[in-house]
Amino acid sequence: MDRDLFIPDALQVAPRLLGALFSVDSPEGTVSLRITEVEAYLGLGSAGPYDPGSHSRDRRTERNSSMFLGPGHAYVYFSYGMHFAINFVCSPAGIASGVLLRAGEVVEGADLALTRRRARRTGTDIKDAQLARGPGNAAQALGITRPEHDGRDLYAAPFRLSDPPHPPGQISTGPRVGVAGSAGGPEFPWRFWLPGEPSVSAFRRGPNAPGQAVGSSR
Repeated sequence: MDRDLFIPDALQVAPRLLGALFSVDSPEGTVSLRITEVEAYLGLGSAGPYDPGSHSRDRRTERNSSMFLGPGHAYVYFSYGMHFAINFVCSPAGIASGVLLRAGEVVEGADLALTRRRARRTGTDIKDAQLARGPGNAAQALGITRPEHDGRDLYAAPFRLSDPPHPPGQISTGPRVGVAGSAGGPEFPWRFWLPGEPSVSAFRRGPNAPGQAVGSSR
């Protein structure tokens, strides 16, 4: 998967990542996901509409600075004081846009992914489809943290990113999950997923988000 893929903004890149393989190496081993769900976010300098749901919508800060790196880098943040999440940085350097990894199917390293998930979810059975279902779970299964991975090049160790072994036949789109206000409504159908995949997140409307359909296919 060539770095040029990430030169366009996140809205163009997001659907092209579905089905791709994303791997993270660590001393404990490797975990690889087949990406099944993503969300696009546009920030400062993007040509698209103003995105009130983006961390980089208004200015560059210490937290979001990795979103302004060149195409093909990682932006990792700590969410709700509970878990990490990883975005793939898009657009030329200085323009902020990124694709949030929402979910994937674990295709390598399932035992390691399960061990990592159980470290925070003791006493509960975790099915295979739930190992990387949701952005926090995906990051945890992959062993991703902000101190270790934020700002790193997606085309260098410990990351590997490969083209989909089988291009998806159908892609569904709809509002983003759990995003507050208008950014979580039908004005921003910027969530993309592979229909019928059990690893895809259940839709959850964000606070004060307007009513919307779950999604459409293309």
